[in-house]
Amino acid sequence: MKLDLFRSLWGWQGDWATCAAEVRRMGAVGVEARLPGDPFAQRALRQSLQQEGLDYIAVVFTGGDVVPRQDWTLQQHCDRLKAAIDGAQDVGARFLNVLPGNDRWPLAQQVEFFGRAQALADAAGAVCSFEIHRATSLYSPWVTLDLIEQLPQLRFTADISHWVVVCERLLDDPADDLSPFIERVHHVQARVGYDQGPQVPHPAAPEYARALAFHRGVWERVWAAQRARGQAVTTLTPEFGPDGYTHLLPFTQAPVADTWGLNQWMARAEAEHFAQWHAAQADAPAAPVF
Repeated sequence: MKLDLFRSLWGWQGDWATCAAEVRRMGAVGVEARLPGDPFAQRALRQSLQQEGLDYIAVVFTGGDVVPRQDWTLQQHCDRLKAAIDGAQDVGARFLNVLPGNDRWPLAQQVEFFGRAQALADAAGAVCSFEIHRATSLYSPWVTLDLIEQLPQLRFTADISHWVVVCERLLDDPADDLSPFIERVHHVQARVGYDQGPQVPHPAAPEYARALAFHRGVWERVWAAQRARGQAVTTLTPEFGPDGYTHLLPFTQAPVADTWGLNQWMARAEAEHFAQWHAAQADAPAAPVF
């Protein structure tokens, strides 16, 4: 199994040639970014990606944005997803990273939505990887596990930092069995959260060593599950971001760290981490055959 790194374009502004050069310097194969809603913008994106030789993961919000529109119906979410699947395929996305639904819906409505969403993906021959994220249907590990019981075919994007904030603790208690979720993770977004926030000031800081170790443990379990089911490639996007995620000093609002520097650090660290993990699997004795 090999690791394909992607660069998040969250907060990015610039020209595509510079972006592509930075992608290659960080050892990545492509970008993960919002899918434009305008067909003309989608064609322009496809042209830029092809010109720079970049793979693409399409980020989609079924509720219109990160925090979903509270007045949107389940049908509107499904309509948005259907249009996004068509657009992502036109752009040439490897898969869709979908921020799905609304956290306010009751479980029965969640089940109906995800059943319909998966049916849309299957009908189009598309891969929809549903991201765990605050404000969406997958804001809670316990709701997600309930969904999996009824819809085991779902596949997920693991940004475990969101659940750490929602639960206000690292999910490392013996009672926190996330195995059904881990076994269904398709994609990893690598950001380190802590009990009071979705992003530590810097993942290399020793005071956040336990949080980093927890997240890496989750990612290793994801890789092991993917390897066990014969997956040839795993994808990972370092996703430290702005918009209140990178800590700011009071009064001056100066960032305590450079966001692009954080993502570069995470890319290097996780490429090395994966290589070490993969080598350990190769060196491990084969399981006995009975």
